[in-house]
This record gives sequence, structure tokens and C-alpha cells, in this order.
Amino acid sequence: MPARSAPDEWQPVCRIVELEVDRGATALVHGQAVAIFRTGDDHVYALGNHDPFARAAVGGIAKGIVGRRGEVPFVASPAHKHAFDLRTGRCLEDRHVSVPAYAVKVVEGVVMIGHRKVDAA
Repeated sequence: MPARSAPDEWQPVCRIVELEVDRGATALVHGQAVAIFRTGDDHVYALGNHDPFARAAVGGIAKGIVGRRGEVPFVASPAHKHAFDLRTGRCLEDRHVSVPAYAVKVVEGVVMIGHRKVDAA
């Protein structure tokens, strides 16, 4: 019999209207620092708030610039400008590097963050 989802699997973090479009926000989710992004089309994404290329803490991925390459929404890290796919966390310049991506849903205007997504690679 499959395990039932625990009620705390989804953690409410904020209301969607509190997130600025194309700007990062941070939250502590399941004990992890998470960067949350709302794009112009009202999609919400969550990535681990750590730049794997930075040698020092620089504010994390949440301080990066949000953009789009074709159909791929991304955030460019503030330190080295590497782009990370908001959907998967994978670096667009180096496919061997990624940051954690988290499941996200919006319920009655509240952004809910779930557990880390399984790597698609």
C-alpha cells in the first residue's frame, strides 16, 4: 500500500501577491534556505538558495536576475552570472552543475513549497 502524504509535506511560505515579479525572495523550508521566484506569467518556482560557483556567501541565488532563454525561465547567479533553469535547477552553461529545485503549488493565493524534486538527469 502506498504511503500517504504527510500534512506537513507542503509548507505555506507567503501569499503570491507578496512576491515581486521577477525578483527573488527567501524562506526557510523543511530546514533549507530556499529562493522563491514569481515570473510575469504568475508561475512560482523554488530553488536552493546557494550558488555552487561562489566561493563565499553573496546573498544566494535569490539575489540573481530573472530572465528567459526561449522557453526556459532562469535566474542568473549574482556572483558569476551562471543561469539556472527555474524549473529544474540545472545550470544552463554547465549541465553537470545544479541547485535543488522544489515542488511548488499555489492554493487559494498561498504559495506552498513541497519537498525537493528528484533529479531528472
